[in-house]
Amino acid sequence: MPGDRLTLQDRQQIAAGLREELTYAAIGRRIGRPTSTVTREVMHNGGPRGYRAEAAHRASTRRARQRGTSAPTPSPGRADLGGRDPRLVDEVDAQSMELMIQAGLPQMMARVLGALFTTDSGSLTSAELVRRLRVSPASISKAIGYLENQALVKRERDPHSRAERYAIDDDVAFQSIMASARNQTRIAEACKIAAQKLGTATPAGARLENTSEFLLHVIDDLVRSVQHWHKIYSAHPRQTSETDD
Repeated sequence: MPGDRLTLQDRQQIAAGLREELTYAAIGRRIGRPTSTVTREVMHNGGPRGYRAEAAHRASTRRARQRGTSAPTPSPGRADLGGRDPRLVDEVDAQSMELMIQAGLPQMMARVLGALFTTDSGSLTSAELVRRLRVSPASISKAIGYLENQALVKRERDPHSRAERYAIDDDVAFQSIMASARNQTRIAEACKIAAQKLGTATPAGARLENTSEFLLHVIDDLVRSVQHWHKIYSAHPRQTSETDD
């Protein structure tokens, strides 16, 4: 396999895999490439529904020629990378996004969340997300609305401009789990009410009552554990490299 560049045949196999609705990991195994390479290739060339092998190959060839004839310039929207190689950040983004999608997060929401996770500030404006992900403002707005409902991101006012920033907290995992626990509690309570209406002596009523009790016990255990570890990690924050030196 010459170098690390995808061939036209590789891209045709990627397009075929997308039509077969294979995962990026399965497509990667088929062509002998890392999952992150496939994910990055698809995301940079129209997404799963808009990917075209020939067009992607022409675009890649054109970019390679431009890199060979022009001096490197900072990519817009990449100042948040803290001096890291954009290709390395893209790889982390791609791997994170694939895992989030496999866990059930919609693709665009996973892309936005991955971008926020890989910025040192943990926040980006809509314009920065549009440039970084190469999508429309409407797509960013929809993704942010979804992630807000999941308690994964929050809105902040940029102190230096009128722009709104979208941010994740260091305790985003804690906030997300607690939000999920609240939703599951509402489901458990609804099951209990339904069981009472149908009669707990009936098969359907008994099933609903058992589901309610199971959920409530599991949620209680989960919340206790999450609160315990959140308290510990909040009291002992991760030290910076300056402290370690």
